[in-house]
Amino acid sequence: MDDIYSKINSLSEKYRDYTASNLSKLVKIKSLSKEEKDAQLELKRQMEEAGFDEVNIDGLGNVIGRIGNGKKILAIDGHMDTVDMGNLDNWDFDPLGGEIKDGFVHGRGSVDQEGGPASFITSGKILKELGFDKDLTIYFVGSVMEEDCDGLCWKYIIEEDKIKPDLVISTEPTNLNIYRGHRGRMEIHVSFYGVSSHGSAPERGKNAIYMASKVALEIEKLNERLAYDEFLGKGSVTISEFISDSPSLCAVSDFARLHLDRRLTWGETKESAVAEIEQLIEGMNAKVEVLYYEEEAYTGLTYGMEKYYPTWKIPENHELVQTGVHTYEHLFHKKPKVDKWTFSTNGVVINGIYGIPTIGFGPGNEVLAHAPNEKVAINDLVAASAFYAGFVYELSTK
Repeated sequence: MDDIYSKINSLSEKYRDYTASNLSKLVKIKSLSKEEKDAQLELKRQMEEAGFDEVNIDGLGNVIGRIGNGKKILAIDGHMDTVDMGNLDNWDFDPLGGEIKDGFVHGRGSVDQEGGPASFITSGKILKELGFDKDLTIYFVGSVMEEDCDGLCWKYIIEEDKIKPDLVISTEPTNLNIYRGHRGRMEIHVSFYGVSSHGSAPERGKNAIYMASKVALEIEKLNERLAYDEFLGKGSVTISEFISDSPSLCAVSDFARLHLDRRLTWGETKESAVAEIEQLIEGMNAKVEVLYYEEEAYTGLTYGMEKYYPTWKIPENHELVQTGVHTYEHLFHKKPKVDKWTFSTNGVVINGIYGIPTIGFGPGNEVLAHAPNEKVAINDLVAASAFYAGFVYELSTK
């Protein structure tokens, strides 16, 4: 096996420029959620060029490449949609330029998270070149709509494509650490219904803004007493939007709504989070709703799910984590850091809903995700390419 790891390292380095160039081509294609078509066609082309056994685009628009035809199924996932550019004055370079310079590939999506798919393309190329023929099927997934609705793509893959892997690697950025979980999240609306009256006589009405404001202050206090997990950290809640309405600017407001971003640590659930807010509105004409996402993909298909994304983690001694640790040690001759993401990923559905063991390993530092001047080190791309290919060989010995 040591000889295989040496060959993988050599090939990942040999294809350094190939990997960087493939990523540059992807970065140059704007690919917001629901608008990924051109990037997906380019990813499909790259998979085919690398010699994958089979490449398809499913009904939601996910690109799924396959190598091998064994009983055990490993999937390697990376989402291809990105957030928008934001204020261009905050960028020192063209966010869609895909510039390769000073050891980095620059641009939106280089870290979050097209660098992962660019790396696994090279991994597939390496596996084909080494003649991999073990009893294993590897699906390489360029998924869609993650930025809008984490895990929706995998709900479709599992329920509609009928592909349910035994194990999954997420290529979201981990700074080349091995991640084994993260907090969950949910999006909640709290709506308040008042009674309007003329603004000159507010005592005749019931002001929805006042109701919402009182609850907003209680939500601020709630955030301080939420549960804590030694690994995942503390749950949190914040108000990210406050809107109101009234018949006139000379009238008492009869409607107000708070949008809550709720992050869930271990042991917190949809039910417990909703109950906490329902306690705060007791006695008020108000309601709590967990939002539902249902949008049209670039393929024209409308698909959706509730915007509840469960917390998940797997133990550090889990076979999947330890396979990742051994792969890392064989390739890079040092111990990896085993940690967690700060943000949310497709793991909320893959593991959080369907219970499929999942780890993360990806190029790039997550602090650059959604930030201006996003760029990924080519050394990270090379290491990730080696890791995915090495993991396949390590897994095939189990």
